Amino acid sequence: MVRITEDLIRKKAEHNEGLIGTLEELSLHQEDVEKIEHINNWCKDIQILYLQANLIPTIENLNKLKKLEYLNLAVNNIEKIENLQRCESLEKLDLTLNFIGDLESVCSLQNNLNLKHLYLTGNPCCDFDAYRQYVVAKLPQLLALDGTEITKIKEAQQEYARFRTEQKTRVGHNHDPTISDEDFWRSTSEHCPETRVEISRRSRKSKELEEEKPQKKLVSLFSKSGRPLNVNQAKLNFKFLDDDPEKFVLDLAVYKHLDTNLIEVDLQPIYVRITVKGKVFQIVFSEEILVDKSTARRSQTTGHLVLDMPRANCKPLKRKENTMLLKTNDKKNFLDVQQNDEMDFSKIVEKSDKPSFEDNTEVPPLEYG
Repeated sequence: MVRITEDLIRKKAEHNEGLIGTLEELSLHQEDVEKIEHINNWCKDIQILYLQANLIPTIENLNKLKKLEYLNLAVNNIEKIENLQRCESLEKLDLTLNFIGDLESVCSLQNNLNLKHLYLTGNPCCDFDAYRQYVVAKLPQLLALDGTEITKIKEAQQEYARFRTEQKTRVGHNHDPTISDEDFWRSTSEHCPETRVEISRRSRKSKELEEEKPQKKLVSLFSKSGRPLNVNQAKLNFKFLDDDPEKFVLDLAVYKHLDTNLIEVDLQPIYVRITVKGKVFQIVFSEEILVDKSTARRSQTTGHLVLDMPRANCKPLKRKENTMLLKTNDKKNFLDVQQNDEMDFSKIVEKSDKPSFEDNTEVPPLEYG
């Protein structure tokens, strides 16, 4: 049950800086309100009050609103006009599309001498014969109205009372709480107060179930200090190819048959963010890269995504310097041999005291164990 609270009224009083004591106009339409309360104590200066499109069954708690000029209670569940005798300034009363079948209840407005406009269109009493003549006779102060005749009013009221009794019995069976929401929304419902209450109840229940559904957890891509984080929401395998000092080569194992249009690459100087079917893969580099010289390509065999990203602060050694360095090292490790000098290589291997196979010494025969 939705109730009229101080917070609700202050929220609707933004045009009056949230002050409700001096409020002259208040709109509480389409709030599923089921009872009029507190307004006559908190907003005594109200001149215009909108309460249409709610679930209000009874007109009540408005007797202190002496300055009220316009009251809109259209599209509610009101079945009887009552409790407005002390609203002395009331000039316009809108009760369109309610369920007023007690036509004689209009007599409760006889003391509202300033009442000029009364709207009862769409109520059951409008179908009564001589409706207009009856209301005009009972409320001579009116200037505008739609109506019926007085002679057949009582019979019509009795007939409507019998109809309402039967209708409540029928609707009570149709509004069985064991009926599923799907069957209820597919079924045809009668136009009556009970149906409106049931529709409102099931609508609120559906909203509550939607709110109770667990929401998707938001992925944090940055720390509180603004530093990018490593994230693998897509749970994809990855690796850095080689250990090239000049560039980073990232191999991301994207699904082989995934459409390339479902892949988004956002390359930044210190990190790369890849979105695969709405899921994020983000990795941070140990140093900055050159974004404008980086490339991204898709393997036609494996479907992997390969990113080639040159390092920004890389200073590779020149090839000439490497060659010179190698020659210098060679001189340190080897002796220099000049071509003009004569060298005697004959005595490099001297004759040993041990017997050799070139001697005539006989080789002993092999022994088999």
